[in-house]
Amino acid sequence: MSENDNDFAKIIAKAWRDPAFKAELIANPAAALKAEGIDVPDGIAVTVVENTDKQFHLVLPPVPTDELSEGDLEAVAGGTIWRRTFSGV
Repeated sequence: MSENDNDFAKIIAKAWRDPAFKAELIANPAAALKAEGIDVPDGIAVTVVENTDKQFHLVLPPVPTDELSEGDLEAVAGGTIWRRTFSGV
């Protein structure tokens, strides 16, 4: 787990425990993150959304700027199709 992953895991855990923090994180993500020691660079917009049992958000990463070969794509994808059940998302 990278340092960023660990920081964001802590933010998620705090949002689960603290409804006021969760509300601030959704309403004003950059300020809420800054209060937790995570600076959002100028020019970067942060949107916080919440999955529920009725709505699931699929986040598409940016298109890679470098051309990837079929072999590279296989390595990134692990050669398998990702499957997700939507019960209890």
